[in-house]
Amino acid sequence: MSRTRPARHPLPRTVRVLVAARAVNRLGAFTLPFLTVTLVEELGASVADAGWVLAGFGLATIPSRLVGGRLSDRLGARATITLGLLGTAAAQLGVAASRSLVQAVVAAVVLGLVFEVYEPASQSLVADVTPPDQRPAAYGMLAAAMAAAGMGAGLLAAMLASIDLRWLFVVDAVTCVACAAVVRALLPGRAAPEPDAAARADPDLGGSSPWRDTRLLAMLGIGTGFALTYLQITIALPLTLSARGLAPSTLGLLLTVSAATLTAGQPLLRRTALGGDHVVAMTVGYVVLAAGLLANGFATTPWMFVVATVVWSVGDLLLLGHAHSLVAALAPDGSRGRYLAVHGLSWGFAAVLAPVMGTQLLERTGPTTTWVAVAAGSCALALAQPWLRVRLRGAEVVAHA
Repeated sequence: MSRTRPARHPLPRTVRVLVAARAVNRLGAFTLPFLTVTLVEELGASVADAGWVLAGFGLATIPSRLVGGRLSDRLGARATITLGLLGTAAAQLGVAASRSLVQAVVAAVVLGLVFEVYEPASQSLVADVTPPDQRPAAYGMLAAAMAAAGMGAGLLAAMLASIDLRWLFVVDAVTCVACAAVVRALLPGRAAPEPDAAARADPDLGGSSPWRDTRLLAMLGIGTGFALTYLQITIALPLTLSARGLAPSTLGLLLTVSAATLTAGQPLLRRTALGGDHVVAMTVGYVVLAAGLLANGFATTPWMFVVATVVWSVGDLLLLGHAHSLVAALAPDGSRGRYLAVHGLSWGFAAVLAPVMGTQLLERTGPTTTWVAVAAGSCALALAQPWLRVRLRGAEVVAHA
């Protein structure tokens, strides 16, 4: 007798509103690549000084995410997202209004301190209102919307940068305020739940601190490995294109192809049977990702790089949302924001290590060997998934449908 697959229901309205609001915000989120240029050309900083300012910004984003997770658990997602967006808008205006390097440094550090506040709250809200079997699709829709809006952001940035660099920060501030207004008006004001006493008694959870949950730390370790691998697309790929004699504009084409693939492939997240098991989906995703990254090492023409980009983007699509869904399932009631914040630190850690790793590999071994090594790292993450299944314990966490 054949089994009938459960009906797929539309994603909750709250998720759709959040996706739309964050997409509006993403349209203006093009300032960071121009911060160095602004410091050097507008305020007379040296390139080295601008690098230190960016390092200060990056370090400030780490406590920003942790604070965002704690505020989300205490104040609720809507209030935290609103505070984070308004704080980001104020800091962006501070950068735009700076008339000295000291003022710009202060504004950049303040920007880092508020820049990630709304991220854990957004991820927590998605998990709060979405059934477990729909969470990968919900997180995937959020990521795809951000990628699609990013394409428009690049066009808007190109237009504004030709007028005045400071207008970039003003427009970003406006989109933050617009996003905050939508969130405040249309999202429910949900009180953060009280911590689950039964969960606190579980020795694996080690009390209410996510840092003492060894299962979360396992997810953090694997997430850092993924971030180290994936960030090579922004670090090693531009240098590879240059080494192959291709124009810098090729990178823009490839990023657009990737965003289009993530957007067009969304039905895959809703329909594929892989969605029923997070670990299986991630294993397949890492293998496909590895194939695309490996192809980068042997591509020599723009069209070969386009094919490679489609492949690694499909791998990224299969991975979207599953790690967040697992972390949301692991978190005790009232701790989801903090759990997602700790897991999100994987990108902060990788941001420090990935540039050194990618540039050293390219300098010492060349593009082909570099991408072979990066692809091998993705394969290693695929092989680690059975260990992760055992470490997480329990089909109710790993398999949701």
